[in-house]
Amino acid sequence: MQTAITMHATDWLHLFVYYMMLSLLSVGGAIATAPDMHRYLVDEHGLLTDLQFTNSIAIAQSAPGPNVLFVALFGWNIGMNAAPVGSPMGWLLGSVGVVVCMVGILLPSSTLTFVATRWAQQHREKRTVRAFKQGMAPLVVGLLCATGWVLASARGGPLAAWPLWCVSAVTAVLVWRTKIHLLWLLAVGAVLGALGVV
Repeated sequence: MQTAITMHATDWLHLFVYYMMLSLLSVGGAIATAPDMHRYLVDEHGLLTDLQFTNSIAIAQSAPGPNVLFVALFGWNIGMNAAPVGSPMGWLLGSVGVVVCMVGILLPSSTLTFVATRWAQQHREKRTVRAFKQGMAPLVVGLLCATGWVLASARGGPLAAWPLWCVSAVTAVLVWRTKIHLLWLLAVGAVLGALGVV
């Protein structure tokens, strides 16, 4: 039976190792590393389509719970793509994908965060610790901007999909300058999407 992609045991292992390495770079949360996930999963290995990538993030971000759930959806979609169409193997491989991706992204960063937080708390008055914290802030902002750029680019560039880019820019300004609750912005975005505006 035909599958969208082929995943051998070594491919799952490479995916697990990739997420373990990426986990240690996920400063500001896993969403900050979405551009590199797009490069690896979509551009280089073709494990996901562009639409699956953006939809996974959109669903996870609009659902209650931790933001990192989009990584579980990536794993689920990879497993479903590796299974024959209509086969019950899709559930099994989807579950394997969820476990591989989530354990890979959570284990190293959780361990490092636990150790680093305890150390930073004990040395919080040191100048180097305060400088490190202040230096990370612009890095996180830059990574989040890159993530927004990758997600918006899935529908085309600024000229081709200008309504989407305008909505994204207005949303960024509203989040930055106002106290409007994010759920309202998500609701407006959903309505605009349902109406076909973006």
